[in-house]
Formats: sequence, structure tokens, C-alpha cells
Amino acid sequence: MANIDSSYDQSVSSIHNRLFFRLFQAGNTLDRQTIKALGITTVQWAVLGALSRAQVAEGMSFSELADYLVVSRQSLDGVLKRLEREEHVVRIADTVDRRAKKVVLTTNGRAFWDSLQPKIYEFYRQALASFRFDDKVSLVHFLNQLNKGMDAVNLEPDAIVQLSASALSARD
Repeated sequence: MANIDSSYDQSVSSIHNRLFFRLFQAGNTLDRQTIKALGITTVQWAVLGALSRAQVAEGMSFSELADYLVVSRQSLDGVLKRLEREEHVVRIADTVDRRAKKVVLTTNGRAFWDSLQPKIYEFYRQALASFRFDDKVSLVHFLNQLNKGMDAVNLEPDAIVQLSASALSARD
């Protein structure tokens, strides 16, 4: 291997690899179990959940929904088409900007979402059975921290040099 940073630590790297691999596995397990237990994909679950919130009763713009869910526009479009075919959501013209579309949960979609709630509750209960309440709160905190850290990742050479310098000065 060429140009390995002297601050590179194999043991820390191993933990990082294990952590991100476990997140990858957890995501795949969630995908598989959601389809098996609920009959919907995780993205469909997230879309229905996002649109079911009281503060967005009038719907969300396509862009707001994509940003909220942290998914690509292409991925969201495909999921919305399927949910539209199933009459769970509709896209309507925004009353302020007629060019923009709002995604709205239909009455049928609300009924479907409500019918899933007992299964979702049981899914959560079983998946988190070994966690104490404080563990769950801590996990949410750490996942929020991880998301912020991943959002801030910048692998441009200048940024890496600056981060390395600030890490070294923090050790002193």
C-alpha cells in the first residue's frame, strides 16, 4: 500500500469497518424483514410514515419528501409511482407554485397506513426487545451523530489535510 498516513491505526480501522458493515447488514435485514412482515418495502414504509404526520396533512413537495427521507429523486419517483398505482398517494399541483407537485396521502393510503400500525408496533417491539429505554435513546443519539458525520464527509485532498492537521492539534 502506498502513502499510508502515520496516524492510520489498524485496530481503529477494524472497528470502523465492523461498524459500517453492521449498519449495512442491519439495513439489509430491515429491508428483508419489512417485506416479509409488512408486505411493503422500507422506502414505501418511510414514505407513508412521512406523509401520515399531522404537520404535513396538506402533503409535501416532491423535493421536500426526497430531502426528508434522504433518498434520490429517481428512487423516490419509482416508489411514488407504485404507491400511486395502489392509490395510497397522489401528486397534485402545488397551490402556490403550479409547476411544482405535492405528494399527498390519500384516504385509502391513510387507511392502509392505519391498518399497518399494529404490525409495525409489534415489529418494533420484537426488534428492540433486548434494548432498555435508555439504550434506545442513546442509539437514536448516536445514529444522529453518525448521520451528521457522514453528511460532513469531504474526501477532497485539501479537506483531508485540514482534518489531519486539526486532529493532530487536538492531541496536543
